[in-house]
Amino acid sequence: MTLRTLPFAAPALLAVFLLLPTGICSAEGTSSDEQAEEADWQASLDHWFGDTLVAPLEKLLFYDFHTGPRTNEAGEVLSQGWLGTSVPFVVVWLMLGAIFLTLRMGLINFRGFWHALRVTKGDYDDPKDEGEVTHFQALASALSATVGLGNIAGVAIAVGTGGPGAVFWMILAGFFGMTSKFVECTLAQTYRKVDSDGRVSGGPMRYLHRGLQEMGLGPLGFAMAICFTVLCIGGSFGGGCAFQVVQSLGVLKEQVPLLAEHSWIYGAVMVVAVGVVIIGGIRRIAATAEKLVPSMCIIYVVTSIAILAMHADQIGWAFGQIFSKAFEMQSAYGGLLGVMVVGIKRAAFSNEAGIGSAAIAHSAAKTKYPAREGIVAMLGPFIDTVVICTMTGLVIVITGAYNNPEYAELIANNEGAQLTSKAFGSVVSWFPKVLTLAAVLFAYSTMISWSYYGERCFTYLFGQGSSMTYRILFLVFVFLGSVVTASNILVFSDLMILSMALPNILGLLLMSGKVRKALDEYWAGYRAGEYPTYK
Repeated sequence: MTLRTLPFAAPALLAVFLLLPTGICSAEGTSSDEQAEEADWQASLDHWFGDTLVAPLEKLLFYDFHTGPRTNEAGEVLSQGWLGTSVPFVVVWLMLGAIFLTLRMGLINFRGFWHALRVTKGDYDDPKDEGEVTHFQALASALSATVGLGNIAGVAIAVGTGGPGAVFWMILAGFFGMTSKFVECTLAQTYRKVDSDGRVSGGPMRYLHRGLQEMGLGPLGFAMAICFTVLCIGGSFGGGCAFQVVQSLGVLKEQVPLLAEHSWIYGAVMVVAVGVVIIGGIRRIAATAEKLVPSMCIIYVVTSIAILAMHADQIGWAFGQIFSKAFEMQSAYGGLLGVMVVGIKRAAFSNEAGIGSAAIAHSAAKTKYPAREGIVAMLGPFIDTVVICTMTGLVIVITGAYNNPEYAELIANNEGAQLTSKAFGSVVSWFPKVLTLAAVLFAYSTMISWSYYGERCFTYLFGQGSSMTYRILFLVFVFLGSVVTASNILVFSDLMILSMALPNILGLLLMSGKVRKALDEYWAGYRAGEYPTYK
């Protein structure tokens, strides 16, 4: 086995586990005292994580200006709030920012769609362009971070807590998010830094600092860049790492009983598999993502299509539920506003549009036109949310898994991946095995890409020599994901990733004029046929 093939070994070994009789992978050989001791240290670690880290951050970063109910420590409702539904400021900030940018860029998410497909296909790839990866590899790296457990677990959580209507708001957020992704990735290319050895460093930490400095807002830009880097590092440890482990583990342990009692084994295997790839940097990450992303998308999409084909007569009804429930003023899920918040929140967590993370991957693409890479980046939210999340939502709605009383505990505990597994299994008994393989691949690919995002931010703060320190910390969180509860991980992940939008969206709004000028210049050249093609 070579270093080139080792990154795929862990998912392959886990796939072999799925083919073994369940009795082989049991925990019967472990004494009850050993199991109790193992459970005790895992519970202690989980409580520390929740009480010390998650709870204080939730109060600070998800403040909702008293729009929702207030409760005491016993869970008793003290007041309903002036809207009756909790509306975190960051959710409103993301959506309004995306709508403004879509109008400011002249609906580029629609008029640039065909061109984005051609650029991604490689028609405009010039081997002489400066950068580390191709347009397709940059998109694959970004997609490998977004097309993950957010699509399997996040959508299930959204439908389970917000009802079918949440899918509509996810789709809408996906369309508007395409423009947010365009703007941030264009800026990332504009202000990226290329070292003497060809290594590229770019992303919000670069364009917030340098871009706002050019506008005479240097101190503000520096403060926003530091804020973003800290949140992105936290996001890489949470949503980009531990969340992926805990959600994929939730599906996997149903197929491999051994992991139900010894979940740390999965964490240890993933530490090895992820470590081998991330040590190689963006080139190895891009090469791995280039092979992994199409495969895992095909597996999941084909399985979803198979389920939808078996229920073809119910697809129209399911869309009817999605659209009608999206505008229900009164519902069991907090009314129109509650469903809207749930959908937008989960869409942002899934496609990361406006968050700024994907801009780090797209900054490494080979191109001389920043707006061109921005146009390629638009495909991310479309593939991730408009296509894949919609398919997951349809499966959850058609199978009725979201309101099945048997799965109420899964919804309450935010075990979204297991809920999706139940939905798949209700159609064909062996579908959960396919979903399990897809979940492991999704989790794996997301982790390797997010490690790059976090590392770029870490080195921005502490210099290139700190790369190995970050990688070790990242691998620690890979392991933590196998022993910390799903609810604690979900809240921590939301806190870090969604809060990245606070400095990033502000920067996009302030620099939107620069991006519009670059877009107009590029689009005029494109319409005039000035750009050569190479295929």
